[in-house]
Amino acid sequence: MRDVSGLIKAYDVRGVVPDELDDDLARDIGRCFGALIAPAASVVIGHDMRESGVSLVQAFAEGVMAQGIDVLRIGLASTDQLYFASGKLDIPGAMFTASHNPAKYNGIKMCYAGARPVGQETGLNQIKEWISTGTVPTVETDKPGTARDQDMLTAYAEHLHSLVDISANRRLKVVVDAGNGMGGHTAPACFAGLPLEIVPMYFELDGSFPNHEANPIEPKNVADLRARVVAEKADIGLAFDGDADRCFVIDELGDIVSPSTITALVAARELKREPGSSIIHNLITSRAVPEIVRELGGTPVRTRVGHSFIKAEMAETGAIFGGEHSGHFYFRDFWKADSGMLAALHTLDALGEHDGTLSGLLAKYCRYPSSGEINSTVTDAASVVTAVEAAYTGQDGVEIDHLDGLTVTHADWWFNLRASNTEPLLRLNAEAADGPTMECVRDDVLALVTKG
Repeated sequence: MRDVSGLIKAYDVRGVVPDELDDDLARDIGRCFGALIAPAASVVIGHDMRESGVSLVQAFAEGVMAQGIDVLRIGLASTDQLYFASGKLDIPGAMFTASHNPAKYNGIKMCYAGARPVGQETGLNQIKEWISTGTVPTVETDKPGTARDQDMLTAYAEHLHSLVDISANRRLKVVVDAGNGMGGHTAPACFAGLPLEIVPMYFELDGSFPNHEANPIEPKNVADLRARVVAEKADIGLAFDGDADRCFVIDELGDIVSPSTITALVAARELKREPGSSIIHNLITSRAVPEIVRELGGTPVRTRVGHSFIKAEMAETGAIFGGEHSGHFYFRDFWKADSGMLAALHTLDALGEHDGTLSGLLAKYCRYPSSGEINSTVTDAASVVTAVEAAYTGQDGVEIDHLDGLTVTHADWWFNLRASNTEPLLRLNAEAADGPTMECVRDDVLALVTKG
């Protein structure tokens, strides 16, 4: 028996190696996953550049094979490359990554065949129970599974090109910051042969992240990229997180483009291709997103934060596309999975078809000042959120909901305060009709968080 309550999160496994996640636990999780997906014939497994990944994958694979299931190892991969493999081969998968977390972390994102997510209610709670109670089931099998290796990188790049073809567009100068993460592995394959002049930054795979954290949502982590875009007189800058499933964009002026703006841009492109479609947006995307979707004849669908929730909503509604303010972008034609690289190709295609600058292209999709995501470390997140809610309860014109954390909405502004699923943080996002109002709302909420 082992306490894994803090390790198995809402939609993945993530913890410090080896204090929280070690080879023995990875082996047990592999056995649990094998029991969960039985009688599946095989599982595909990939890992990012973290040093702990190789041994954890080996242990997990041993657990899976003990249940009579074969293992296909694709080696170094981005998370969306693993989803591609699961979708293309129609088999369950497991990706070893801690995304943007520091080097001491690692984790596991699991999916069923066709890249369908394994979340709390679709398997993770069952795995947690089995491990916590020491009751990992054994699948009856005539013989253990076997393991083999297969490269899926070229097929992954070719599939993305089949979804977004930019080969006939004008040539663009693109600065790409891989943050020493898996973008350094996938970008060369995905951008090769296209009308792009790539200026690479930090493409060397290094799980210690020597240049900056591989978390582009933090402005400090794209400072180098912003400066380089301006210095190179580039058309656009792209930043990927550690496992390259998220993409962030910098315009030609060196300004950070909100992921909500990219969500609106891609939504417009997809609605042009299939008018009247549904578009998923999580509750912290800009108000501009549902407004633009409605204006273009689509149906906006509001959902919780997190890939397992969004993928489930996409399956239920048949949505063609979904976007999160965290830089995750989901595509129906990519097995409803998120792909930072596919979002990058959409953005490059839109810019390559446009005669002007990126800032000019995106101006109509950016309508409201926002705070960006502001993280605060607190000792008791629940009590802080309760105190903030009490401060706004009963105010004129204010509506409160709890779809995901605390969302407080007014005609002229809104904010969301929610606990991170992966770190001991409270995340604040605020937006308003004008800059001064946004700053006032942001500062008022932060004061309450600090006081709490």
